[in-house]
Amino acid sequence: MSHEHHEHENIVVLTDENGVETEFEIITSLEVDDKLYYVLYPLDSEDEEAVVLRYEEDENGEGTLAAIEDDEEFDKVAKAYEQWLEEEDFEEFEDFEDDEE
Repeated sequence: MSHEHHEHENIVVLTDENGVETEFEIITSLEVDDKLYYVLYPLDSEDEEAVVLRYEEDENGEGTLAAIEDDEEFDKVAKAYEQWLEEEDFEEFEDFEDDEE
């Protein structure tokens, strides 16, 4: 899966194996077992689930994002993401919601 950075710092465009491009917002990065993962949220999709991809470097040193195919690896990253969510301070979003009322 190739990627390119968009003009917004936390937006990336990913191209799947069929050549379809999708914009994602980077929610966070996580390090688990000395590997780097990105939690992404699709901007153009009606699917409201985040996507977790592993960052890898190819033999040329170019960064790529890869799907996690191992259930055990995915479970570890999912737990790290849940822990990040619990630790993250979402008061700014709560304040925003209060302003809308």
